[in-house]
Amino acid sequence: MPDTDLQKDMRDWRHHLHAHPEFGFEEARTGAFVAGLLRGFGLDEVVEGVGGTGVVATLRRGSSKRAIALRADMDALRIAEAGGRVHCSTMPGTMHACGHDGHTAMLLGAARLLAEEGGFDGTVRFVFQPAEEWGRGALAMLDDGLLERFPFAEIYGLHNMPGQALGSVTTRSGAFMSAEDNFAIVLTGMGGHASRPQAGSEVMVAGAALVTTLQEIVSRRLDPSETAVVSVTQFVTDGARNVLPSVATISGDVRSFDSAVSAAVEAHMRRIAQGIADAHGIAVEVSYTREFVPLLNDPACTAEMLAVATAIMGAERVSVVERPNTASEDFARFLERVPGCFAFLGNGEESRPLHNPGYDFADAILLDGARLHAGIARRRLPA
Repeated sequence: MPDTDLQKDMRDWRHHLHAHPEFGFEEARTGAFVAGLLRGFGLDEVVEGVGGTGVVATLRRGSSKRAIALRADMDALRIAEAGGRVHCSTMPGTMHACGHDGHTAMLLGAARLLAEEGGFDGTVRFVFQPAEEWGRGALAMLDDGLLERFPFAEIYGLHNMPGQALGSVTTRSGAFMSAEDNFAIVLTGMGGHASRPQAGSEVMVAGAALVTTLQEIVSRRLDPSETAVVSVTQFVTDGARNVLPSVATISGDVRSFDSAVSAAVEAHMRRIAQGIADAHGIAVEVSYTREFVPLLNDPACTAEMLAVATAIMGAERVSVVERPNTASEDFARFLERVPGCFAFLGNGEESRPLHNPGYDFADAILLDGARLHAGIARRRLPA
């Protein structure tokens, strides 16, 4: 198939997906669109509803029993789109602000390339995942028997990266993206009139002290060689201009690359919260959840990804990053079960950031992504 034809088709698929975004575990229309195209490409098997709204397609060639997987995410975000582009979201308050429309289109392009041209010996699983933004979609697919129903030995994935040169590829072995923990600390006392703070046990001062002291976990409680980020993102009370609050909820986000660091942060947070509550004569409750695990690239699979990217893109467009990224990615759940590699594909240095209302995936890299996916399949399943 001529590259220009595939590029045009992928662009049209992406624009359709961008105009019709769906939130996590609501991707019924998206899944049906993906499955319909895959069946049209002549894949051997297309299964919908995996993990709720996920799609898994299978393509076999030759006699080898070896199988690998290629993955794309399908969900959008609760963000109102800005920018007025022709393919703008038709769903108010929902948009593809992270490029999952592009990821899906690239993997569809790879499926079509491999179905029409072959060039591999074995089985390729095309995994279209729901609810990546929630950090729940990969687990849902695994809990639905992904590895038992559609077994594979390795898995590979791509994510566009704004600020990175258009079509360039970056990755690294080992820790590549961070874990994400969420916390909520509820302080409960007795509020009252703003003119008489001595009459109650209001929570504002205690909350302010807690926000400040939480910042000491990274700077004073962890080994300086360890990486962690503790961010308070919300401070909500039931007070008013002249009312001292009775309840304050302080919530936020923690990033790390090691489960021991995550455990240490939680332990220090609970101790600090209890100590401040006791000092101010109020009650406290701490909720701490682990939403994403660290994304750890397998060294051998990373070497293969880099080799394929270099062969397809050229050495000048491929690099190994020195430090991991403190964003999180649900692909990490798959890497807990099988080896694999995740890489970034540059969305352009002038691209709006991810999760920005003005963001848009760069159509110019669709063909790069499809070729990279197909190249991995051919290298890992040599004909």
